Amino acid sequence: MSNVFMDTYNRLPVTFTRGEGVYLFDINGKKYLDFGSGIAVNVLGHSYPPLVRAVSEQAAKYFHVCNYYQSDVSCAFAEKLAEACAPAGMKKVFLANSGAEANEGACKLARKYSLLKYGTGRHTIVTLKGSFHGRTITTLSATGQEKFHRDFGPFTPGFMHIQGGSVEELEKALDEKTVAGLLIEAVQGESGIVPQTQEFIREAARLCAQRDILLIFDEIQCGLGRTGTFLGLEQYKDEAGNQIKADIVTLAKGLAGGIPAGAVLAGEKTCDIFIKGDHGSTFGGNPVAAAAGLVVLKTVNDPAFLSEISRKGELLCCALKENPKVKQIRAKGLMIGIDIEGEARPLLEAAIARANKQPGLLMLCAGANTLRLLPPYIISDSEIEQGLLIMNELL
Repeated sequence: MSNVFMDTYNRLPVTFTRGEGVYLFDINGKKYLDFGSGIAVNVLGHSYPPLVRAVSEQAAKYFHVCNYYQSDVSCAFAEKLAEACAPAGMKKVFLANSGAEANEGACKLARKYSLLKYGTGRHTIVTLKGSFHGRTITTLSATGQEKFHRDFGPFTPGFMHIQGGSVEELEKALDEKTVAGLLIEAVQGESGIVPQTQEFIREAARLCAQRDILLIFDEIQCGLGRTGTFLGLEQYKDEAGNQIKADIVTLAKGLAGGIPAGAVLAGEKTCDIFIKGDHGSTFGGNPVAAAAGLVVLKTVNDPAFLSEISRKGELLCCALKENPKVKQIRAKGLMIGIDIEGEARPLLEAAIARANKQPGLLMLCAGANTLRLLPPYIISDSEIEQGLLIMNELL
């Protein structure tokens, strides 16, 4: 392992050289079953042939066009993305590179909307405790976890964190005189896979609509099919049974299947708020990323494919419930948090080592006692069973 990197990651002792399907291979040729997908990024696994072809063909044409112009592939990608998110109320797209950048854009959009309509002083963004929205100074300000805040203040003002699930706190926090937006994850990933309740999301949507506060969904980890629907918010309904709609949605991680990509999607209220010069990104809408993104959208945004994600998630959860070392499981589709007896980190290390057995297993943790599983969507039932055998052996 190289020692020239800044010491920012608590890395596990393995270096990879290639991937194929749901497996990664290290420098010694040992293979590892990937139940982490690069933290929900490699949604179609590794070296997925249609993805490889699309990226290769685009790279042979051109790598980059600056945003003074448009590229054919980026236009096609933006149109398909807006179409996929139309059921959530989305109209227009801003293409970025990452989740943090997408969330920064969403905060800017919400604040400008409120400023134009109500004047100064109505700029606060309300988020939830346990949330994770990025590592820039502003998205750290939005993140509701103190452990990420240490040593990096002062932070961008104008953010408030409330307890998810508490309708009482929500009603108090959404002050129509001071609040521009409510930024929430349908399923919180970094705090251990915590879905929001139907009641909480329903009340959030009602209050935001009533008070003209923008409802912003961070779908960076739980979007793009991860929960079994294209967007996580699609699983939440109002009292009449209609799908909850958003004013802004952010996406990243799996958006281009492993190439950096992010997006801010804007609904009816917000789609024309930004004007020329308000926002930008040098690499946003990069043609190679857009070509990859088109493959992801074509593959994932299909009812039969999404149904399989839900089925595979249920298969994993049903088997894990039988293990006496498992205390609790929280899951939506292939987004699974498992509270276990004992610490999670040693299990990650043991899953890699396995006394040189083939294959190793790659998992994630979220907190001291929680395993997090985010397998590629293309994983087969037999590969799920193989991973379960390893997990049960380790537990």
